[in-house]
Amino acid sequence: MKLMIASDLHGSAYSVRKLMEARRTEQPDRLLLLGDLLYHGPRNALPAEYDCMAVAGMLNGIRDHILAVRGNCDCEVDQMVLEFPMMADYAMLDWDGVKLYATHGHLWNEECPPPMAEGTVLLNGHFHLPAARGHGSWHYINPGSTSIPKDGSVGSYLLLEGRTFTWKDMDGEAYQTYTLE
Repeated sequence: MKLMIASDLHGSAYSVRKLMEARRTEQPDRLLLLGDLLYHGPRNALPAEYDCMAVAGMLNGIRDHILAVRGNCDCEVDQMVLEFPMMADYAMLDWDGVKLYATHGHLWNEECPPPMAEGTVLLNGHFHLPAARGHGSWHYINPGSTSIPKDGSVGSYLLLEGRTFTWKDMDGEAYQTYTLE
C-alpha cells in the first residue's frame, strides 16, 4: 500500500496542480494532508497562483481519497468549501502496519510530542522543512511544504511504502529516504 503525504498547500493552485500530477503518476491508495490547505496565513508571502477556490475544487475532485487534519491557518469557513473532513487536530492511523500520529505541528510536534505508543511515527508539517529523525521509541517525519518551502528546501511531498518514507520534489524527483527500523 502507498500513502502520499503533503502539507502546507496554502492556497497555491500551482502547487496543488503539481501535486495532482504527482498523484496521477504515483497512484497512491490515499492522500494524507497535514493542514494549511487554503489560506496562506498573515506571516507568509502569497504563494504561486494563490487561488483558494481553485485549490478547493481540485481537492474536492478527489475527496474520497483524502484524509486530512486541520492546520493553524485552517478554519470553519474553509470546511464550508471542502467536501471532506479536515477540522480534526490529529488522526491516528495504522497504515500497512506502521502506526502514524498525523497532525499539523502547531499543537503537537517534535519538541512537544503527544502521548504516543512505542514505535509511532509523528507526522507533521507546519515548519515547511522536510525532516526525519529517530527519537528512541518514536520517529519524527515532516514532508516539508508543497508551496512555501523554507530555509533553502524545495517544495515537496512524501510517500510511504512499506516502512520507507521517500521525499520527492514537486516534479517527482526523489531526494531523500528514511526507513523505519
